[in-house]
Amino acid sequence: MPLEIETTSPEATIAFARTVAPHLPPGPTLLIGNLAAGKTTFTKGIAAALGAAAESEVTSPTFALIHEYGDPVKLYHLDLYRLDTAREVYGLGIEDLLDARVPVLIEWGERFPEIWPPHTPRIRFTEPIPGHRRILCEGIPR
Repeated sequence: MPLEIETTSPEATIAFARTVAPHLPPGPTLLIGNLAAGKTTFTKGIAAALGAAAESEVTSPTFALIHEYGDPVKLYHLDLYRLDTAREVYGLGIEDLLDARVPVLIEWGERFPEIWPPHTPRIRFTEPIPGHRRILCEGIPR
């Protein structure tokens, strides 16, 4: 059964992410939602819970495409919004990240379904009413 919650603040989204972090499998997890849906805010909680980075250090990788957090790396965070083809995604070295031994959170990855292994976990972000975020975790063991 998927895990689902509704949050009403960035702090609540971060707190929920902290509870999900220990259950994230290594390798890719798709973060699915519109612009400003809370994907990077959620990643702040994951990074902090994993000891990879302080919440304040986590930013959107929209222009960098990939952020690595931790030394050694404990979390990868990708944003594929600006890419148009699977070839561009592969050009990032995604094959190595598919085998990563740490969580790899991928924003806008649903645009390239042919890349991800079957049963890749997904975390969906929707806004049922203004100011509320519904977060649905699929394929993440509890």
